[in-house]
Amino acid sequence: MPESRLDAWFRGAEPDPAIVPAATVVIVRDGPVGVETLMLRKNSKLAYGGMWVFPGGRIDDDDRVDAPDAETAARRAAAREAVEEAGMAVVVDELAWIAHWTPPALAPRRFATWFFVGPAAADHVVTIDGGEIHESEWMRPADALVRRDAGEVELAPPTWMTLSYLTGFDDVAALMDDAHRRTPVVYETVIARGETGAVAMWAGDAGYATEDPAVPGIRHRLVMGPVWVLEHTG
Repeated sequence: MPESRLDAWFRGAEPDPAIVPAATVVIVRDGPVGVETLMLRKNSKLAYGGMWVFPGGRIDDDDRVDAPDAETAARRAAAREAVEEAGMAVVVDELAWIAHWTPPALAPRRFATWFFVGPAAADHVVTIDGGEIHESEWMRPADALVRRDAGEVELAPPTWMTLSYLTGFDDVAALMDDAHRRTPVVYETVIARGETGAVAMWAGDAGYATEDPAVPGIRHRLVMGPVWVLEHTG
């Protein structure tokens, strides 16, 4: 796998000073009718304000003290942010790395983010501060996607894609088994204008290199019209 931006940052060689290394943790539990994940709504005055997100934030210098590699530093940050933003303790060694996301150049702040997934503790209690985080809710992934299309919640493409992945599992055990075995997907997003709205494209899409969604061929994109649709062929 190519070196991620966090690997470069860990060596003190991040090529773009505008990019902030970050980590997030998708906390999951078994609900009455399937997997549920903890979603937090950001303060509208902050970066990505008003959106529903997973607990996460920038990777601090303390996270990489004595860390043997970039992934360890990212795991530490994800676990720390879970406590700081939601009062949720997660076991670092139980976290599964599922993706790494670098946002497009037009993003207001570019957080290059490691995504981990991990189970909630049996005695979990969510606690938010009402400052950075204004609301919290356990959501079924499929319900969150439906609510986005209905205009009830606002999501960023990485959050939507992660929720879409979670819909494939009936319980946390099956999800975690797959998450630990899968090869993490590295996304470097480009955004272009399509016929029905914005289109997020990733490597492998025929229009990725030229940032032209009209180019025919293989698709690896999220079409963000009134209803968001993932197109993935090849």
